[in-house]
Amino acid sequence: MNFRVRAQQLDRAEGTLADTAVLDIGVQDTGPDGGRWALAVRGVDVTALSGEELVLLWTVRGAPHLYRRADVAEVAAAVEPFSDADAGKRIYDAAKPLKAAGIGNLAALDEVAARMRAVVRRPTVKGDVSGRLAELLPEPYLRFCRPCDATHLYEMPFRLAAVRAGLELRLDTSPPVLERIAGFARAAAPGDRFDLIRAYLRLLGPATPKHVAGYLDAPVKEVKAHWPEDVVEVAVDGETRSLLAADEPALESADAPATRLLGPFDLLLQAKDRETVVPDPARAKELWPVLGRPGAVLVDGELVGTWRPRRSGRAVKLAVQPWRKLSDARRTAIVEQAERLAAYRGLALAGVEFAD
Repeated sequence: MNFRVRAQQLDRAEGTLADTAVLDIGVQDTGPDGGRWALAVRGVDVTALSGEELVLLWTVRGAPHLYRRADVAEVAAAVEPFSDADAGKRIYDAAKPLKAAGIGNLAALDEVAARMRAVVRRPTVKGDVSGRLAELLPEPYLRFCRPCDATHLYEMPFRLAAVRAGLELRLDTSPPVLERIAGFARAAAPGDRFDLIRAYLRLLGPATPKHVAGYLDAPVKEVKAHWPEDVVEVAVDGETRSLLAADEPALESADAPATRLLGPFDLLLQAKDRETVVPDPARAKELWPVLGRPGAVLVDGELVGTWRPRRSGRAVKLAVQPWRKLSDARRTAIVEQAERLAAYRGLALAGVEFAD
């Protein structure tokens, strides 16, 4: 855990977009304490950040992720499925009707991407893009949506085709607005820095192919086929895992003293070895419920509780559920981080409630 905290720079006070490592793998931007809060707790001044520096894309697991705009060509190459079978796994239930119709998964993504790019000539709300695609694409691409009482494109092909189409999501729009990425051209291949398997090992290692496959929604077989050669094996909880050889010395280095309030989808919480991150099954269930995830309290390399915001008008109060007794000094540090969160949200802090 200390290795991951340091690798993800959660122990630093200041940083820039250029030197923020988590932007190499992508920073999930879900909820009010999403991508930019994840950057803020890693020391980045986010007050003036805009679409000039950042780009928001649907990528890993179809979730919206922030990246440096300058890296968009390599990111687009890095998030490509490894194969047609991999693409089929990533698009979930959409693969079955495509297979029945004799349409390859990668070919389907290319078809959707071409149609999307033709539709999005100017900034367009997602629903309008979806409605237009439903008119343009044949039945194997479509499904009936009972809640909407309408026929739509399957969701995952829609999301995963957007980057292939050279489309980004305009920041801070709800519902999402898609627009063309200026001067978009996908790189032929990503460099080692943006290779998602290497990035996972660098930021969430040591790990197994199964862990990485779970993060990517890719088949384990495909991840094994692309596994780096420059790894060393280490034992974690009796399990053999891999780490990039260059990072082995860091695994034994000093502690990572820091108190942080992590957002519900912070990268530290996205690791697929949850039993290592939170060994207690009851605590893990509390941190990762099916719906309505809380944030996590990080203290000196350890997750020590959860937190939830309660907004009232122009103020926010934090409810903290500790998993063990916290010293007065640590409670004070958590309150300081709550003040930081309130300022980030542009609100006053109404207090921090620690459950007994």
